[in-house]
Amino acid sequence: MHALDIRPSIAADLPAITEIYEHAVRDGTATFELDPPDLAEMSRRFGVLMEGGFPYLTAALEGRVVGYAYAGAYRPRPAYRFTVENSVYLRPAIHRRGVGLKLLQRLVAECESRGYRQMIAVIGDSANAGSIGVHRKCGFQMIGTHPDVGFKFGRWLDTVMMQRALGDGGRTLPVE
Repeated sequence: MHALDIRPSIAADLPAITEIYEHAVRDGTATFELDPPDLAEMSRRFGVLMEGGFPYLTAALEGRVVGYAYAGAYRPRPAYRFTVENSVYLRPAIHRRGVGLKLLQRLVAECESRGYRQMIAVIGDSANAGSIGVHRKCGFQMIGTHPDVGFKFGRWLDTVMMQRALGDGGRTLPVE
C-alpha cells in the first residue's frame, strides 16, 4: 500500500466523506441511518464537531480520500464531557488493509491529547466483525450488546457497545 496520509479534515474533504457515508447508509449496517444526508447536512455536522473542538480526521492514499474518523460528544449532559463516541468509515475497496485501525489509533491519540478520558464505540450490527476486531486491536473492551434495537433492510439489528480508557481514564481527576 502506498503511503497513507492521516490529517485533520477540511471542508474540501466533505464531498468525498459524504460519498463514503452515503455508501455506508445505502448498503451497510454500520449506521442505522436510512436516508443518506446530502453535502449540506454533512457540512453542518462537520461544523458542529469543529465548533465543539472535536477531532475529525481524513485518510488519503495518493491524494484520494479513502476514509474518515471523528469523535463527538457521547451524550449532551455535562457530566459526560470527558467521554466521546467514535465513528470510522472507509471506502469499501479499502477495507481489510489496516486503514481503519490507523485512523482509530490516531483518533484515540487526538482525543487523549485533548483531555478526554473514555471513548465509546456504538457499532451497528453485531455481525460487523471487521469493526469489532479493529476496536479490539485498539484496546477497546466489549461492554455489551443491545439486541434488536434497529430495523434496516427488512431485519432487526443489534448494536455492540465497546469502550476504552483514554489517558488516565477514571484513575485520576480530570483537569478542567
